[in-house]
Amino acid sequence: MQKRLSTQDFILYSFLSLIFILIIATMYQIDRQWTKLSETAQALSAQTKDVSQLRIEISKLSKKIEQGSFQKQTSLSQPITVKNKNKDADDIKAFKRAKIASQLPDYAMGDWKVNAFGGNLKTITAFISSDADASTVQSYVLESLLTRDPDTLEWSGLLAKSWEISEDGLKITFQLRKNVVFSDGEPMTANDVVFSYNFLMNKKIKAPGTQAYYEPLKAVIANGDYEVSFEFKRPYFEAIDLAGGLTILPQHYYQPYMEKTEEFNESKSILLGTGPYRLSSPKSWTPDKGSIELVRNSRYWGAVQAPYDKIIWKIIQNDSARLTTYRNGELDAYGARPVEYKKLRVDQQIMDKSQYFEYMPPVAGYSYIGWNQGTKEKPTVFADKRVRQAMTYITDREKIINDIYLGYAEVAISPFSPRSKQHDPSLVPRKSDLKKAKSLLAEAGFEDKNGDGLLEGSDGKDFEFELVYFQGNEDTKRMVLLLKDMYARAGVKLIPKPTEWPVMIEKLDNKDFTAITLGWTSGIETDIYQMFHSSQTKTNGNNFINYKSDALDKLIDEARQTVDESKRMPLWKKAEAIFYEDQPYTFLKRSKSLLFIDKRFKNIGMTKLGLNSGMLPIETYVPTVMQKYH
Repeated sequence: MQKRLSTQDFILYSFLSLIFILIIATMYQIDRQWTKLSETAQALSAQTKDVSQLRIEISKLSKKIEQGSFQKQTSLSQPITVKNKNKDADDIKAFKRAKIASQLPDYAMGDWKVNAFGGNLKTITAFISSDADASTVQSYVLESLLTRDPDTLEWSGLLAKSWEISEDGLKITFQLRKNVVFSDGEPMTANDVVFSYNFLMNKKIKAPGTQAYYEPLKAVIANGDYEVSFEFKRPYFEAIDLAGGLTILPQHYYQPYMEKTEEFNESKSILLGTGPYRLSSPKSWTPDKGSIELVRNSRYWGAVQAPYDKIIWKIIQNDSARLTTYRNGELDAYGARPVEYKKLRVDQQIMDKSQYFEYMPPVAGYSYIGWNQGTKEKPTVFADKRVRQAMTYITDREKIINDIYLGYAEVAISPFSPRSKQHDPSLVPRKSDLKKAKSLLAEAGFEDKNGDGLLEGSDGKDFEFELVYFQGNEDTKRMVLLLKDMYARAGVKLIPKPTEWPVMIEKLDNKDFTAITLGWTSGIETDIYQMFHSSQTKTNGNNFINYKSDALDKLIDEARQTVDESKRMPLWKKAEAIFYEDQPYTFLKRSKSLLFIDKRFKNIGMTKLGLNSGMLPIETYVPTVMQKYH
């Protein structure tokens, strides 16, 4: 028998509910206060170190004065000479462009730089993160021994001031700068460099892709506090890139995670380095925050301090929402979709506030469809080369570029840029050819045996597959629908599988997909070992499509050991011919950047590495009169 609630019962339940809500709110507030208290305690600890160091320096100075060391300098006829603590950094070529910018008449420090990421990040912890957005964040916090000169593309010293390569190419010795400190004030030495390598190569650290990249290294050895040697197992064509590009972590902070590897692998942010920016606390970020915020590293060792007080990335997964946020002045840059670019060019509000840039980045990455070939125990339909070739023939890439990207892209042929020395210009993109595709599929045993318009395999099952794609990108959504129609004409059923970004990363790690569309970034010369070598089909490896080719493995191994460029490039071209034949990916396109940036940002221009707005050291700025955040 049901019982009606009396007024007294209702009041009692309402009172208890209110108490419960107050308890939850109080717990949340306490949690926030505890986090803030932790960050404040860390800041106070850091300041205490600075004060302690200052007292030591004052004590030294006092002793010198007592001993009469400064008698000559303190005479009225002679000025006091103040030693620049960054003198060692003043002549660093890496800071040349930033120093020139800092001397412009309207140069000023201050303001915030606010951008957006289109997908939520799973983690920003060094080494274990695997997406480009996390790498972008890390680039402001972590540094390496060398960096590329954006004008010449030559190597320049950063944390290292010089280096020497042995005659056999198997050893590179770096001389480190003596004035470099981490953002917590601790000095960087050769021991930190050695630790960074050993930590990365700890097999319990979940970084198989990066570990594969560093496989040619045999050891990293400290020769005193400020000299370190990288010893290689064999000659390697990117030896200087490998050694000079190693991310340097502070041993004193990361050492505990040598043992607590599981905690490190599951972390969301353990990030502390020597870079111009830092997290307010190395562990302060979590994916539920909705943004990532870095603050200027006041202890930065470089010749030029970072101009912006903060750099922020808001997580805005919807394309339209990002544009609205930019239009409202809450973002400082917007990467336009091709479908809206021309409209925005004649949008008065956008153009009044924006400077725009349309360019093909010199190191533009590529998008692709990866066909998972499965395992030996369970091969997929894409294990057959003829099927993969057919899928590329079905995929009308020119139509995709014209209809979805409005011509602001070019067809990709392989992992190698058409402007790279690695590319064989005799190879041209396959044209869409439905007849050829059906012929190849018939050879592979796929025909429409029951007249329903779908191809069936020898087992009688329909040729259908799921295509995993990132759900937050509108252009990708449109492309997948176009692909669905293309494949349907050939009798192949594509089932769209929109997926959140963190889930996509898990699917890649576990090889839990049949087909996936994604993209890879590129460099000046692309090492394809970690993406396509058979050894990298292991769990969490970057050869997540399980592609194996003995011929390609041999070429990759030989090319990586060939230091002479004139002998290496023919090997890469032979490797490209294998990609062209095997089609482990259907390489889709390389896109132009269509970028709008708020007019208050000054000194933006092109380099051989692309637009300088995101380069380090930072050489853009906002004049004082145009700053909006204080």
